[in-house]
Amino acid sequence: MTAVDPPRPETARYDTLRLGTERLVLRPVDAGDVDAVFALYADPEVMRYWSTPPWTDRERAVAFVEETRRSIASGEAVHLVLEPRGAPGTMVGACTLFAFAPGSRRAEIGYLMARAAWGRGLMHEALTALVDHAFGPLDLNRIEADIDPRNDGSRRTLERLGFVHEGTLRERWIVAGEVSDTGMYGLLRRDWEGRRPDRA
Repeated sequence: MTAVDPPRPETARYDTLRLGTERLVLRPVDAGDVDAVFALYADPEVMRYWSTPPWTDRERAVAFVEETRRSIASGEAVHLVLEPRGAPGTMVGACTLFAFAPGSRRAEIGYLMARAAWGRGLMHEALTALVDHAFGPLDLNRIEADIDPRNDGSRRTLERLGFVHEGTLRERWIVAGEVSDTGMYGLLRRDWEGRRPDRA
């Protein structure tokens, strides 16, 4: 018999969620972010190791924002824009919790950063806040990440947060004809809480 996870509670809405860090405000995506979303997902360097090719049509960003707003309102995902403090309405990246398995208190994490913001530690700052929220108010026990093993920057980001490499899934993705593996990473709540002093 296959266990079925219970649905997300009807009260689980993330469209008003805001998290703060020293340099960032993490807020839900809104209709005014369409152009910034398109610029992010259209950049070939940002999308080098993503699961889709770079976007070429702005309408895809319009549809993405609409669908994302629906999913955060329904509690299916947490999708937060990374907005620099003091610069409302701007966007330097995004981070997401998705594929919730409520019965197992598990979700997957994703993230993307604009090239202009690379190398400043902003994604570590943002993901620290998101993971704190995941293991705190959301009461998750495990977070998983799926990355291209060639993406050294993403790997370092995960390892700095305490994620553990748990295996490689061979030839899992084919994007624009290019075959690539998946590196699977996991982080447990007890490990996160055990390294609390190191998270600043």
